[in-house]
Amino acid sequence: MLHKILKDKNSPKEHRHRVSTKTKRLIIPKKFTISRWITQNFFIILGSAISALGYVLFQIPFDLAAGGITGLAIILHQYLPITTGMAYLLLNIPLVILGYFKLGKMKFLGSTLIAVITFYIFTDFFVIYLPGAFKQYPISQDLLLNAIYSGILFGIGMGIIYRAGGTLGGTSIPARILQQKMGYPLSQSYMFTDLSIIFIAGFIFSWEIAMLGVLALVLSGIVTDFVMEGSSQVRTAFIITKHPKVLSNTLMAELGRGVSTWMIKGGYTEADQTMVYCTVRRSQVSDLKYLVAAVDEKAFLVIGTAQQAWGGVGFNQLKHRKAD
Repeated sequence: MLHKILKDKNSPKEHRHRVSTKTKRLIIPKKFTISRWITQNFFIILGSAISALGYVLFQIPFDLAAGGITGLAIILHQYLPITTGMAYLLLNIPLVILGYFKLGKMKFLGSTLIAVITFYIFTDFFVIYLPGAFKQYPISQDLLLNAIYSGILFGIGMGIIYRAGGTLGGTSIPARILQQKMGYPLSQSYMFTDLSIIFIAGFIFSWEIAMLGVLALVLSGIVTDFVMEGSSQVRTAFIITKHPKVLSNTLMAELGRGVSTWMIKGGYTEADQTMVYCTVRRSQVSDLKYLVAAVDEKAFLVIGTAQQAWGGVGFNQLKHRKAD
């Protein structure tokens, strides 16, 4: 037999996947693959709709070009007799082709095309129908408010798209290529491409619009990261102590968290020591410091930030979810 069933009595039957004895890799049933694909694309479409809503409500009426291909589309719309959505689609075509050859071919192309096309459709749909849906359109004449809310809505949509494994194409494609080829951090690559577009918008429209575009761009990035990762509620602790057993038992009993220990060697003293590792909620950091000090005042404690924790003792168990 090439396959065997993973025998795990603690897992529901439908979660037991086959493992190839030849390749030693998990074989995921087709029904899960299809279900996950449908779920991911649903969220890509939802994220595209939310991003397009923020774009049409708060950016297009005021030529608020907040970087990216969406900003270039606003600029191009001023000079060509095409809709802003169509300008966005046309500008993306050469970039998507470039991304196809440089960033993963079909795997990249599938999710990106869905996001780009649905964003284009929703943009032109909202441009036509939103003015009639509100008694007052635009809903605010305050440029600062429009910059803030465009950044928030666009960021929410982008976060949903990224979390589903998609991308809106645009400047994310050359930014990722620059990262791979030149070694620039992705944030710097985005800044270079997006700020260049905002700079052009400043010349064409006004420098006040350009300044507000920077604000919308920054807010969008912050909100995107928050939607993708959530607020950080988890802290990791590395503790070097001479009383690892007492400390481990204390942390497990008082905080209800699991611990791990391993032997290390001091770089300067070359003495053998023990490190205790523990993951706690943010609200437990104060108790953690108190307990460490109570057991060993000379312990070395480092507390780091983590985004999520699953499994182990005291945290939610991992589940076989269709999409993350």
